[in-house]
This record gives sequence, structure tokens and C-alpha cells, in this order.
Amino acid sequence: MSNRLPSRENARRLTLSPRSVAQAQLTAAMLTVGSTVIASKAIGAGLDPLPATALRFGMALPVFLLLMRLTGTAFPRPGLRDALLLVSQAAIGSVGYTVLLIAGTQRTSASDAGIILGTLPAVCALTAALVLGERLRARTLVSVTIASLGVAMITLAPGEHRDGARSLTGDAMILGAVVCESLFVLLNKRLSQPWPPLAQASAMTGIGFVVAGLCALPGWFGAAHTVQLNALLGVAYYALVPTVAGFWLWYAGAARVPGGEAAVFTAVAPVSSVALATVLLGEPLTLTRVLGLTLVVVAVFAVSGRGLWDRVRAQRSARDSKVS
Repeated sequence: MSNRLPSRENARRLTLSPRSVAQAQLTAAMLTVGSTVIASKAIGAGLDPLPATALRFGMALPVFLLLMRLTGTAFPRPGLRDALLLVSQAAIGSVGYTVLLIAGTQRTSASDAGIILGTLPAVCALTAALVLGERLRARTLVSVTIASLGVAMITLAPGEHRDGARSLTGDAMILGAVVCESLFVLLNKRLSQPWPPLAQASAMTGIGFVVAGLCALPGWFGAAHTVQLNALLGVAYYALVPTVAGFWLWYAGAARVPGGEAAVFTAVAPVSSVALATVLLGEPLTLTRVLGLTLVVVAVFAVSGRGLWDRVRAQRSARDSKVS
């Protein structure tokens, strides 16, 4: 029996290409984003949204600062206009998003929250058109329409898992969190010079910690508190996995693929949210949820899939030209 070493060609086949690694990183990043609704559900059961948000940033900040030191990343010196934009970004996109997400999951299911969060690409495109005056393309209108139908499918559906006005309030809060995140993206475009991703994430975390902490102090000191262990574990998970690890995975992957292709991977987040809510929380996977999730994923591809399709066509053309 002969022991043959693998040929160089076979070894190449076993090695993942940089693009495949990038796609795996983007997928993993969006899996962590999808898990935030599960963590928020656990957090909301034992902590108020504002103190929980301050704790999230307080736990993540030392890790980000350590990463900056290890990588030699420095904070740029922003002018007054950029400094105000950064504070606005942190207050709206970091604090506002987290508070509304936790408050929303206190009132609605994790599955429905995850599906609504999946509308972010469509909401970003619509907000850019309305706020920045960017051209409202046909695919944006199609994406927004499809995403709206998907959200309506789950929010207006009757069923035992829906708690009437309370669930509608929670859904509205989750949609508010999506709007906050879209404003975060738009405000980032207004910066006079782009920041290194690690520096910006650290700045958002630090400013978010201060803003959330100051807002939480008045109510926190005036009442007795019994914090459940599950809530603290949920905050720690949110701080270290989606916030820190998810950030690294996304930017590491996005650096190796075109922006349009990276955006398509946001479709993974709502799918993972529903899957995790079904498996871990025992939430029912109803027909309306499946249909709503399908529409939201289709909406993501409608607004973001053109770059991926263009790349596929370019690769086919290049392959055909080689053959001929």
C-alpha cells in the first residue's frame, strides 16, 4: 500500500481562495448580527434598555482600545463639524439602535424582530434618497415595496404568538431601530474624511457608553436593582460577539470583495434570527413568518444584488473569452 503525498494541484483545490474566506467571514458576521435579537430578548427580561446599552458599550470599549493598541491604530483629529457628526452617529445609530432593539424585543417576538431588521438595506436606500437627495432608482422602489409587504405580512398576521397592540408597538420600535441604523450609515457619508474602521468603532463605542450612561443614571440611582444572570450574560455576549467579533469579521471580509457583493450577505441576518428563535426560544415557524422572511430576503437582493450579478456575468464573459 503506497502513501502518496497530495499533488500540488490537489493541494490547491483544498486551499480556500481569499474570496471564499471573505464570503465565510461575511456570513459569520451576519450570523452574529442575527443573534442580537436573541441576546436582546434575554437582556430585556432582566435589564432596562438604557443601562443595558451602557453596559454593552462599557464591556466592548476596553477590547476595542486593546485592538487599537495592538494594531497601532490611532484616532484621527476631527474638526468641530466631524466631531458633532460622530456624536450624532453614536447617539442615534449606536445608542438609539440598541435601546430600541432591546425595548422592541421586550414587546414582540425575536423572529418578527429579526425579519424587520432584515429591511435595513431597503430602508438605507430609501433614506438616502429622501434625506441626501440621491437618485431614487427603480430597484430601490421595488426593494422597499417588497420589504414593506414582508413586514406587513408578519405584523398584521393574527395568531397566538401576536399580542395585539403590544406586539405592534414592539414591531414599531424595531423598525425605529432600523431607521436609526440607516441614519448612522448616512451620517457616516457626511464625514469630511473616512476614519479607519477600528478607530471609528472604538469612537462610537466610547461615545455611546458616555451618552447611554448619562441617560441611564437618573433612573438607575433612584431604584433598587436585581439584575438577572441571564441578562448580564446576554449583555456580555452582545458586547463581545456581535459588537467586537462581528465588526472584525465584517470588515475583514468586506475588504476582499466588492461593496455590492458584501451587501448581499446582509440577507443572512434575518434568516439566522428566525432560525435561532425557532431552535433556542421555541418560537413557532408559522407560514406568515416564512413568507415575510422570504419577501425581506428578496428585497435585500433587489437592492444589493446587482453588483453580485454583474460580477457573475463578468466572470462568465472572461471564461468564454478564454475558451474561444
